[in-house]
Amino acid sequence: MQRSERSPFNPAALPCIVTLATAALLSGCVAEVAVPTPPPPPPAEYLAPAAGVAVTVQVAPPMLPVYAQPACPVAGYLWTPGYWAWAPEGYYWVPGTWVQPPAVGVLWTPGYWGFVGGAYLWHAGYWGPHIGFYGGVHYGFGYTGVGYAGGRWVGSSFAYNQSVTNVNVTVVHNTYHETVINNVTVNRVSYNGGPGGTAAAPTSQERMAARDMHIPPTRMQQQHIQQAAANPALFAKANGGRPAIAATARPAVFSGAGMVRARGAAQTAHTPHANAQARPAKGKGRKPPVKGKKPPAKSKHEENTNR
Repeated sequence: MQRSERSPFNPAALPCIVTLATAALLSGCVAEVAVPTPPPPPPAEYLAPAAGVAVTVQVAPPMLPVYAQPACPVAGYLWTPGYWAWAPEGYYWVPGTWVQPPAVGVLWTPGYWGFVGGAYLWHAGYWGPHIGFYGGVHYGFGYTGVGYAGGRWVGSSFAYNQSVTNVNVTVVHNTYHETVINNVTVNRVSYNGGPGGTAAAPTSQERMAARDMHIPPTRMQQQHIQQAAANPALFAKANGGRPAIAATARPAVFSGAGMVRARGAAQTAHTPHANAQARPAKGKGRKPPVKGKKPPAKSKHEENTNR
């Protein structure tokens, strides 16, 4: 009787045998596994264009709002007036604010909208040793449409003209008084040229200033602009041209005591009036007016608006 010869068992071949058996079982059955649909990406946040990017709009910007200037928070900060910027949703207000200049001796030339070729072109602001042309727009607080009368450099320190600038003398000590005479028509027009725009043209000094070395807006100014663009309440279509945040004491700080509202701006739950106080109901707790006594006069800073 012959014995059948068997191949010796090889333990190393066991994984291959199991793999082949599993493949044979799965070859006749296909399992369908439901894969969840990934959520849609969040909408892209709008980024205001850089200073060197041309912005052209077919619609004129709104009138400049009327607002008071907050007090300068730190000696050496310079005022940068508010303006209407453009986003795909329309014009939005960039609040005026006090900013630390990028270097000693430089001044801020505000940007302006100019009507060119049937459209409104934005000319971005910049820092430089002299004030350049800003469209003849009367931004106020020393920006009368030509030059700047709100202060000047005295050596390495900046001196503030208290006639047109709101400073707290307990914080800022380098001040002077100089009367500012407006040689241009004071109005609220926010653009140059075109229907209803200012008719100003660059002076010889402003043309020379255009050839100076310029410094773009600082990082804090850029952050200030981006924060304004992200605030729906600052769009003209929402505030009717009267933003609830018209000016701030510091860049990108849109709340607190340094925030100033535009005249006629609506009260909102998100931007309470910095000077709001509880008033008693009519006929309750109010003292009757004293006959013949005039109400107290407004302080100089309360009257110092951009108009």
